[in-house]
Amino acid sequence: MEQKLRKKAILITLIVSALMSATKFGAYFFTSSNAIFTDAAESIINIVASAFAFYSIHLAAKPKDQNHPYGHGKIEFFAVGFEGALIISAGVAILVKSIFAWFTRPDLENLLAGSLLIGLTGLVNLIMARYLINISRKTQSITLQAEGKHLVSDVVSSFGIVTGLLIIHFTKFILLDILISLAVGLFMLYNGYKLTRKSVAGLMDEADTHTVEELIATLNLNRRDNWIDVHNMRVQKYGENLHVDCHLTLPYYFDIKQMSQEVADIELYVNSESSADVELFVQVDPCLPQFCHFCRKKDCLVRSADKTIDLMWTIDRLVSHVNHFDEAELGKTELNQHRKIYKI
Repeated sequence: MEQKLRKKAILITLIVSALMSATKFGAYFFTSSNAIFTDAAESIINIVASAFAFYSIHLAAKPKDQNHPYGHGKIEFFAVGFEGALIISAGVAILVKSIFAWFTRPDLENLLAGSLLIGLTGLVNLIMARYLINISRKTQSITLQAEGKHLVSDVVSSFGIVTGLLIIHFTKFILLDILISLAVGLFMLYNGYKLTRKSVAGLMDEADTHTVEELIATLNLNRRDNWIDVHNMRVQKYGENLHVDCHLTLPYYFDIKQMSQEVADIELYVNSESSADVELFVQVDPCLPQFCHFCRKKDCLVRSADKTIDLMWTIDRLVSHVNHFDEAELGKTELNQHRKIYKI
Protein backbone atom coordinates (compact mmCIF):
# COMPACT_ATOMS: atom_id res chain seq x y z
CA MET A 1 0.00 0.00 0.00
CA GLU A 2 2.78 2.44 0.93
CA GLN A 3 4.68 1.55 -2.22
CA LYS A 4 1.67 2.37 -4.39
CA LEU A 5 1.27 5.66 -2.53
CA ARG A 6 4.92 6.60 -3.20
CA LYS A 7 4.68 5.76 -6.89
CA LYS A 8 1.44 7.66 -7.26
CA ALA A 9 2.92 10.74 -5.56
CA ILE A 10 6.05 10.81 -7.69
CA LEU A 11 4.07 10.17 -10.90
CA ILE A 12 1.78 13.11 -10.14
CA THR A 13 4.87 15.22 -9.43
CA LEU A 14 6.39 14.24 -12.77
CA ILE A 15 3.28 15.27 -14.71
CA VAL A 16 2.81 18.53 -12.82
CA SER A 17 6.52 19.40 -13.17
CA ALA A 18 6.30 18.99 -16.96
CA LEU A 19 3.29 21.32 -17.13
CA MET A 20 4.94 23.91 -14.87
CA SER A 21 8.15 23.78 -16.90
CA ALA A 22 6.26 24.47 -20.14
CA THR A 23 4.48 27.40 -18.45
CA LYS A 24 7.73 28.92 -17.17
CA PHE A 25 9.52 28.66 -20.50
CA GLY A 26 6.48 30.24 -22.11
CA ALA A 27 6.78 33.12 -19.65
CA TYR A 28 10.50 33.44 -20.45
CA PHE A 29 9.97 33.73 -24.22
CA PHE A 30 7.11 36.12 -23.52
CA THR A 31 9.20 38.47 -21.35
CA SER A 32 12.93 37.76 -22.10
CA SER A 33 13.49 37.98 -18.35
CA ASN A 34 16.69 36.40 -17.09
CA ALA A 35 15.09 35.87 -13.68
CA ILE A 36 12.26 33.87 -15.24
CA PHE A 37 14.81 31.82 -17.17
CA THR A 38 16.41 30.76 -13.87
CA ASP A 39 13.04 29.53 -12.64
CA ALA A 40 12.39 27.70 -15.89
CA ALA A 41 15.81 26.04 -15.78
CA GLU A 42 15.12 24.79 -12.27
CA SER A 43 11.84 23.27 -13.44
CA ILE A 44 13.78 21.07 -15.89
CA ILE A 45 15.59 19.67 -12.86
CA ASN A 46 12.25 18.86 -11.27
CA ILE A 47 11.32 16.71 -14.27
CA VAL A 48 14.63 14.82 -14.46
CA ALA A 49 14.80 14.36 -10.69
CA SER A 50 11.19 13.15 -10.51
CA ALA A 51 11.86 10.59 -13.25
CA PHE A 52 14.92 9.27 -11.41
CA ALA A 53 13.00 9.33 -8.12
CA PHE A 54 10.25 7.20 -9.70
CA TYR A 55 12.84 4.59 -10.68
CA SER A 56 14.55 4.69 -7.28
CA ILE A 57 11.27 4.16 -5.43
CA HIS A 58 10.49 1.20 -7.70
CA LEU A 59 13.92 -0.32 -7.07
CA ALA A 60 13.83 0.35 -3.32
CA ALA A 61 10.63 -1.70 -3.06
CA LYS A 62 12.32 -4.86 -4.34
CA PRO A 63 12.75 -7.57 -1.68
CA LYS A 64 16.09 -8.62 -0.25
CA ASP A 65 18.13 -11.02 -2.33
CA GLN A 66 21.48 -12.78 -2.22
CA ASN A 67 23.35 -9.77 -3.59
CA HIS A 68 21.47 -7.25 -1.45
CA PRO A 69 20.87 -8.86 1.98
CA TYR A 70 19.74 -5.55 3.46
CA GLY A 71 17.41 -4.71 0.58
CA HIS A 72 17.62 -2.02 -2.10
CA GLY A 73 16.64 0.99 0.02
CA LYS A 74 20.03 2.70 -0.32
CA ILE A 75 19.09 3.69 -3.88
CA GLU A 76 16.99 6.48 -2.38
CA PHE A 77 20.16 8.16 -1.10
CA PHE A 78 21.57 8.00 -4.64
CA ALA A 79 18.38 9.65 -5.90
CA VAL A 80 18.75 12.47 -3.37
CA GLY A 81 22.41 12.95 -4.31
CA PHE A 82 21.57 12.93 -8.02
CA GLU A 83 18.96 15.63 -7.50
CA GLY A 84 21.40 17.68 -5.44
CA ALA A 85 24.04 17.42 -8.19
CA LEU A 86 21.48 18.55 -10.79
CA ILE A 87 20.53 21.56 -8.69
CA ILE A 88 24.18 22.54 -8.25
CA SER A 89 24.77 22.22 -12.01
CA ALA A 90 21.75 24.38 -12.76
CA GLY A 91 22.87 26.93 -10.18
CA VAL A 92 26.26 27.23 -11.87
CA ALA A 93 24.63 27.58 -15.31
CA ILE A 94 22.29 30.30 -14.02
CA LEU A 95 25.18 32.24 -12.49
CA VAL A 96 27.09 32.09 -15.79
CA LYS A 97 24.08 33.27 -17.77
CA SER A 98 23.40 36.04 -15.25
CA ILE A 99 26.97 37.34 -15.56
CA PHE A 100 26.62 37.26 -19.35
CA ALA A 101 23.31 39.16 -19.13
CA TRP A 102 25.05 41.78 -16.97
CA PHE A 103 26.97 42.89 -20.06
CA THR A 104 24.28 42.35 -22.74
CA ARG A 105 21.26 43.84 -20.84
CA PRO A 106 18.37 42.27 -22.84
CA ASP A 107 15.13 44.26 -23.25
CA LEU A 108 12.25 43.20 -20.99
CA GLU A 109 8.56 43.23 -21.90
CA ASN A 110 5.16 41.91 -20.74
CA LEU A 111 6.37 41.71 -17.15
CA LEU A 112 2.88 41.74 -15.62
CA ALA A 113 1.78 38.74 -17.70
CA GLY A 114 5.03 36.96 -16.92
CA SER A 115 4.58 37.64 -13.21
CA LEU A 116 1.09 36.18 -13.31
CA LEU A 117 2.30 32.97 -14.96
CA ILE A 118 5.21 32.51 -12.56
CA GLY A 119 2.97 33.25 -9.57
CA LEU A 120 0.54 30.57 -10.76
CA THR A 121 3.31 27.97 -11.06
CA GLY A 122 4.56 28.91 -7.60
CA LEU A 123 1.11 28.31 -6.13
CA VAL A 124 0.79 24.91 -7.82
CA ASN A 125 4.27 23.90 -6.63
CA LEU A 126 3.40 24.96 -3.08
CA ILE A 127 0.42 22.60 -3.11
CA MET A 128 2.58 19.82 -4.54
CA ALA A 129 5.34 20.41 -1.98
CA ARG A 130 2.94 20.05 0.95
CA TYR A 131 1.46 16.93 -0.63
CA LEU A 132 4.87 15.29 -1.11
CA ILE A 133 6.13 16.14 2.38
CA ASN A 134 2.96 14.70 3.94
CA ILE A 135 3.30 11.49 1.92
CA SER A 136 7.02 11.24 2.80
CA ARG A 137 6.14 11.32 6.51
CA LYS A 138 3.55 8.58 6.09
CA THR A 139 5.82 6.34 4.03
CA GLN A 140 9.25 7.22 5.50
CA SER A 141 10.57 8.07 2.02
CA ILE A 142 13.59 10.38 1.90
CA THR A 143 13.18 10.61 -1.88
CA LEU A 144 9.73 12.16 -1.58
CA GLN A 145 10.99 14.35 1.26
CA ALA A 146 13.81 15.63 -0.96
CA GLU A 147 11.36 16.26 -3.81
CA GLY A 148 9.05 18.17 -1.48
CA LYS A 149 11.84 20.33 -0.05
CA HIS A 150 13.14 21.02 -3.53
CA LEU A 151 9.69 22.26 -4.55
CA VAL A 152 9.59 24.46 -1.44
CA SER A 153 12.81 26.12 -2.57
CA ASP A 154 11.30 26.45 -6.05
CA VAL A 155 8.27 28.20 -4.54
CA VAL A 156 10.48 30.62 -2.62
CA SER A 157 12.45 31.52 -5.73
CA SER A 158 9.26 31.85 -7.84
CA PHE A 159 7.60 34.30 -5.49
CA GLY A 160 10.89 36.17 -5.13
CA ILE A 161 11.03 36.48 -8.90
CA VAL A 162 7.43 37.69 -9.06
CA THR A 163 8.18 40.38 -6.47
CA GLY A 164 11.26 41.45 -8.39
CA LEU A 165 9.43 41.60 -11.74
CA LEU A 166 6.69 43.80 -10.27
CA ILE A 167 9.32 46.15 -8.85
CA ILE A 168 11.03 46.28 -12.25
CA HIS A 169 7.72 46.99 -13.99
CA PHE A 170 6.91 49.96 -11.77
CA THR A 171 10.43 51.35 -11.21
CA LYS A 172 12.11 50.44 -14.55
CA PHE A 173 15.12 49.24 -12.57
CA ILE A 174 16.16 46.66 -15.20
CA LEU A 175 19.36 45.68 -13.40
CA LEU A 176 17.24 44.09 -10.66
CA ASP A 177 16.30 41.26 -13.07
CA ILE A 178 19.94 40.18 -13.22
CA LEU A 179 20.46 40.58 -9.48
CA ILE A 180 17.45 38.33 -8.83
CA SER A 181 18.81 35.63 -11.13
CA LEU A 182 22.18 35.81 -9.36
CA ALA A 183 20.46 35.42 -5.98
CA VAL A 184 18.41 32.46 -7.23
CA GLY A 185 21.57 30.82 -8.63
CA LEU A 186 23.32 31.11 -5.27
CA PHE A 187 20.20 29.85 -3.48
CA MET A 188 20.16 26.78 -5.73
CA LEU A 189 23.83 26.09 -5.00
CA TYR A 190 23.04 26.10 -1.28
CA ASN A 191 20.04 23.77 -1.63
CA GLY A 192 21.98 21.45 -3.91
CA TYR A 193 24.74 21.25 -1.34
CA LYS A 194 22.27 20.34 1.43
CA LEU A 195 20.72 17.53 -0.62
CA THR A 196 24.14 16.19 -1.62
CA ARG A 197 25.26 16.34 2.00
CA LYS A 198 22.17 14.34 3.05
CA SER A 199 22.90 11.75 0.37
CA VAL A 200 26.53 11.29 1.43
CA ALA A 201 25.49 11.04 5.08
CA GLY A 202 23.01 8.27 4.29
CA LEU A 203 25.39 6.31 2.09
CA MET A 204 28.06 6.48 4.81
CA ASP A 205 25.55 5.42 7.48
CA GLU A 206 25.87 8.63 9.44
CA ALA A 207 23.88 8.36 12.67
CA ASP A 208 20.34 9.73 12.44
CA THR A 209 19.99 11.30 15.87
CA HIS A 210 16.21 11.74 15.61
CA THR A 211 15.65 8.07 14.71
CA VAL A 212 17.96 6.84 17.47
CA GLU A 213 16.23 9.04 20.04
CA GLU A 214 12.83 7.66 18.98
CA LEU A 215 14.11 4.10 19.46
CA ILE A 216 15.56 4.92 22.87
CA ALA A 217 12.29 6.58 23.92
CA THR A 218 10.46 3.36 23.00
CA LEU A 219 12.90 1.28 25.03
CA ASN A 220 12.56 3.57 28.05
CA LEU A 221 8.77 3.50 27.79
CA ASN A 222 8.66 -0.32 27.76
CA ARG A 223 11.76 -0.96 29.86
CA ARG A 224 11.74 -4.15 31.92
CA ASP A 225 13.72 -4.90 35.05
CA ASN A 226 15.30 -7.89 33.29
CA TRP A 227 16.91 -5.53 30.75
CA ILE A 228 19.90 -4.58 32.87
CA ASP A 229 21.88 -2.76 30.22
CA VAL A 230 21.71 -1.78 26.55
CA HIS A 231 24.76 -0.44 24.75
CA ASN A 232 26.64 -0.37 21.44
CA MET A 233 23.46 0.54 19.56
CA ARG A 234 23.87 1.09 15.81
CA VAL A 235 21.07 2.18 13.47
CA GLN A 236 21.27 1.95 9.68
CA LYS A 237 18.57 3.21 7.34
CA TYR A 238 17.69 1.37 4.13
CA GLY A 239 14.87 3.28 2.45
CA GLU A 240 11.88 3.00 4.78
CA ASN A 241 13.49 0.11 6.71
CA LEU A 242 15.74 0.31 9.76
CA HIS A 243 18.46 -2.14 10.73
CA VAL A 244 19.34 -1.97 14.44
CA ASP A 245 22.25 -3.69 16.21
CA CYS A 246 22.73 -3.55 19.97
CA HIS A 247 23.99 -5.44 23.01
CA LEU A 248 21.50 -6.41 25.72
CA THR A 249 22.65 -7.42 29.21
CA LEU A 250 20.41 -9.99 30.91
CA PRO A 251 20.76 -11.95 34.18
CA TYR A 252 23.49 -14.52 33.65
CA TYR A 253 21.33 -17.39 34.94
CA PHE A 254 18.67 -16.98 32.21
CA ASP A 255 18.44 -19.96 29.87
CA ILE A 256 18.31 -19.65 26.08
CA LYS A 257 14.52 -19.76 25.99
CA GLN A 258 14.21 -16.87 28.44
CA MET A 259 16.83 -14.82 26.59
CA SER A 260 15.10 -15.40 23.25
CA GLN A 261 11.78 -14.27 24.72
CA GLU A 262 13.26 -11.04 26.05
CA VAL A 263 14.80 -10.27 22.66
CA ALA A 264 11.50 -11.06 20.90
CA ASP A 265 9.66 -8.71 23.25
CA ILE A 266 12.08 -5.86 22.52
CA GLU A 267 11.62 -6.37 18.78
CA LEU A 268 7.84 -6.39 19.23
CA TYR A 269 7.85 -3.14 21.22
CA VAL A 270 10.19 -1.37 18.80
CA ASN A 271 8.17 -2.34 15.72
CA SER A 272 4.85 -1.49 17.33
CA GLU A 273 6.01 2.06 18.08
CA SER A 274 7.93 2.71 14.84
CA SER A 275 6.40 3.71 11.52
CA ALA A 276 9.31 1.95 9.78
CA ASP A 277 9.96 -1.78 9.49
CA VAL A 278 12.68 -2.43 12.08
CA GLU A 279 15.05 -5.37 11.76
CA LEU A 280 16.67 -5.95 15.15
CA PHE A 281 19.87 -7.89 15.81
CA VAL A 282 20.62 -8.28 19.52
CA GLN A 283 23.74 -9.74 21.11
CA VAL A 284 22.92 -10.95 24.62
CA ASP A 285 25.57 -10.41 27.31
CA PRO A 286 25.48 -11.96 30.81
CA CYS A 287 25.45 -9.64 33.77
CA LEU A 288 28.41 -9.18 36.13
CA PRO A 289 28.39 -8.54 39.89
CA GLN A 290 29.27 -4.85 39.51
CA PHE A 291 26.03 -4.31 37.57
CA CYS A 292 24.12 -4.75 40.83
CA HIS A 293 24.70 -1.07 41.61
CA PHE A 294 22.20 -0.05 38.91
CA CYS A 295 20.26 -3.28 38.25
CA ARG A 296 16.49 -2.81 38.66
CA LYS A 297 15.64 -6.49 39.07
CA LYS A 298 14.07 -6.69 42.53
CA ASP A 299 13.62 -10.48 42.69
CA CYS A 300 17.21 -11.35 41.82
CA LEU A 301 18.48 -14.24 44.00
CA VAL A 302 22.17 -13.68 43.30
CA ARG A 303 22.45 -9.95 43.95
CA SER A 304 25.83 -9.09 45.50
CA ALA A 305 25.16 -5.40 46.23
CA ASP A 306 22.23 -3.04 46.71
CA LYS A 307 21.00 -0.87 43.88
CA THR A 308 22.40 2.64 44.47
CA ILE A 309 22.14 4.30 41.06
CA ASP A 310 19.25 4.66 38.62
CA LEU A 311 20.82 5.08 35.19
CA MET A 312 18.57 6.52 32.51
CA TRP A 313 19.00 5.28 28.96
CA THR A 314 20.11 8.21 26.85
CA ILE A 315 21.57 8.44 23.37
CA ASP A 316 25.07 9.05 24.74
CA ARG A 317 24.93 5.90 26.85
CA LEU A 318 23.23 3.53 24.45
CA VAL A 319 25.44 4.26 21.44
CA SER A 320 28.55 3.83 23.58
CA HIS A 321 30.54 0.64 23.08
CA VAL A 322 31.14 0.22 26.83
CA ASN A 323 28.87 -1.18 29.53
CA HIS A 324 27.11 1.26 31.80
CA PHE A 325 29.02 0.26 34.90
CA ASP A 326 31.92 2.26 33.50
CA GLU A 327 29.72 5.35 33.88
CA ALA A 328 28.28 4.48 37.27
CA GLU A 329 29.38 6.62 40.14
CA LEU A 330 31.22 3.85 41.97
CA GLY A 331 34.42 5.73 42.63
CA LYS A 332 37.71 5.07 40.87
CA THR A 333 39.10 2.76 43.58
CA GLU A 334 36.10 0.46 43.69
CA LEU A 335 35.80 0.43 39.89
CA ASN A 336 39.46 -0.53 39.49
CA GLN A 337 39.01 -3.31 42.03
CA HIS A 338 36.08 -4.68 40.03
CA ARG A 339 38.11 -4.62 36.84
CA LYS A 340 41.03 -6.38 38.52
CA ILE A 341 38.86 -9.08 40.10
CA TYR A 342 36.81 -9.83 36.99
CA LYS A 343 39.62 -9.08 34.52
CA ILE A 344 37.68 -6.52 32.53
